[in-house]
Amino acid sequence: MKLQFSKWLFFSFSLFIFCVISSKNTFSQDVFVYGDALPDAPELAQRGEFKVGVRTLDFVNKGQVDVLKSKGGIDPIYDRNIKVEVWYPANLVQGAKESILYDEVMGTSNDPKRPLIPFTFAGRASRDASPITSNGTFPLIIVSHGYVGSRFLLTYLTENLASKGYVVVAIDHTESTFRDAAGFQSTLLNRSKDVLFVLNQIADLGKNTSKNFLSGIVNSDESALIGYSMGGYGVLNVAGAGYSEGAVKLFGSISGGSKAIEVRTANNPDYKNSQDSRIKAVIAFAPWGMERGVWDAEGLKGLKTPTFFIAGSQDDISGYEKGIKAIYNGSINANRYMLTYMNARHNVAPNPPPVESLKSGLPFDEYYRYAEPTWNERRINNINQHFITAFLGIHLKKKDFGKYLELKENSNEKTWTGFKNRSSTGLELMHSEAIK
Repeated sequence: MKLQFSKWLFFSFSLFIFCVISSKNTFSQDVFVYGDALPDAPELAQRGEFKVGVRTLDFVNKGQVDVLKSKGGIDPIYDRNIKVEVWYPANLVQGAKESILYDEVMGTSNDPKRPLIPFTFAGRASRDASPITSNGTFPLIIVSHGYVGSRFLLTYLTENLASKGYVVVAIDHTESTFRDAAGFQSTLLNRSKDVLFVLNQIADLGKNTSKNFLSGIVNSDESALIGYSMGGYGVLNVAGAGYSEGAVKLFGSISGGSKAIEVRTANNPDYKNSQDSRIKAVIAFAPWGMERGVWDAEGLKGLKTPTFFIAGSQDDISGYEKGIKAIYNGSINANRYMLTYMNARHNVAPNPPPVESLKSGLPFDEYYRYAEPTWNERRINNINQHFITAFLGIHLKKKDFGKYLELKENSNEKTWTGFKNRSSTGLELMHSEAIK
């Protein structure tokens, strides 16, 4: 009897250990990470052929206007620190995993009602992995977050694009992140300037003479820009949409009379000279500013780079008909598309909301910094991955992806190419050729 009981106890314990191990293994394989493809994800949302590495770089842009201290039209100067995150095709050593925890915060540093609360979230990249050097160079993509935000706001997209053979660089815009949010005038002035600065820094690090890990693997002559909200405001300006005199007045009203933003206006000779032929494509998520007079008809005519706009039809931050759609309609010299999520608001770009935001005691608006009231955020992420892969594939890699963009305008009429049957509802895709 004792022997039988001992055998039963041994068997039960062994079964328990097996179940625990199996449970852990199943969990590690099945856990959902931002950017993973859902069962109904469109075709090009799937990750690409490359493993992904990630590293952090720090830059200093010297001699910049410290607009937060401008007074009476006098602009002091400071050195502006810029941190970026770089995702790239990588070689993983044997046994290494595409696994990382990103350190992020919720809240806003300059708002006592939204205290900073740290949290981590998982990604599919390997910290400090060796870059692939045997495949030649990879096109460059620069990503600009909203106000406020961070370089980790769109990891579902940055990791995905790196896996498809791009070097992807996301900026922490100083004085505009969760951790260091400051006066809005800094964001108005520095968005486009930060993007151009980072483009030049990465181009230098990619030269064969550089000793940086990017040496010989990044092709900055084939570059694209991605911006969300205030990031969209900035990347459109970099690509040729010069700001208006209305933007100068808006800027001056909140910056002690400073006119520093004049260097980014459509009629300024320095602005015209800053146009960069290395930029071959632009993605503008919910770009802010049109409803505030940041652009006029002449300024929008300067946008000649192929541009893909992404918007929610109920955007209550950037506006839709008089905001994002008006920018799209006014950019008559650009070959452009506009994807609209019907009934979505402003958050058509970021990662899904962290569950911590519901447990931390922060205001509900902290959850709605990420969430959409109508759409599943993971579904939005997959659709964004699909269309951005198609658009950038055409303009940066000369891929034959036209069929994914040559679609009926209303997705409810017929299942769009690349979507599973009956899955492309609630979307609209407009296309306008540049005026010859």
